[in-house]
Amino acid sequence: MEKKLLNIHSMSYSQSQSGAYTLILQEAEGRRRLPIVIGGFEAQSIALGIERLQSSRPMTHDLMKNFAIFFGIDIVEVIINKFKDGIFYALLICKQDNKLSEIDSRTSDAVALAIRFNCPIYTYDSILQEAGIVMEDEITIADPTETAETDEDDKFSQYLTKELEKMLQEAIDKEDFERASVLRDEIKKRKAKD
Repeated sequence: MEKKLLNIHSMSYSQSQSGAYTLILQEAEGRRRLPIVIGGFEAQSIALGIERLQSSRPMTHDLMKNFAIFFGIDIVEVIINKFKDGIFYALLICKQDNKLSEIDSRTSDAVALAIRFNCPIYTYDSILQEAGIVMEDEITIADPTETAETDEDDKFSQYLTKELEKMLQEAIDKEDFERASVLRDEIKKRKAKD
């Protein structure tokens, strides 16, 4: 079967499940997308991986990467290889001493690790045909790490960007990732205006 390369398109709060997120993967050369419902922890881990934010202590997926590297294991690709009863299944294709191995994984964990190992994510055309959706008009989906606007957003106007960067690092060190994501977005917004 021919593999199809996927890119991370976006994440948003899930409309179908409370406390969950929808990860949207899009085929690199096409318009089909896979909407995958994932948990809040996994969404946070994926978002932190994309942003290259580090907590003061390793989170689970960072620990898994460190463990793999220590033992000379590299994840070379992720394949979303099955869709059954509304659930996506994935394989981690690992390499150690020039030997390839497949490890079964939840798709959300596989994507979080793919980001950390900077490896491609694939699926098969049959899965895109069965579970993919085609977006006729481009829509913008909110970043799942963003929280709803609050009075706290207005408080940031009194801080310099350097102060916000320090507050961001403090939030990361305390593993307050919701606050960190709000601070990160405010910093990004300011830098985009400059």
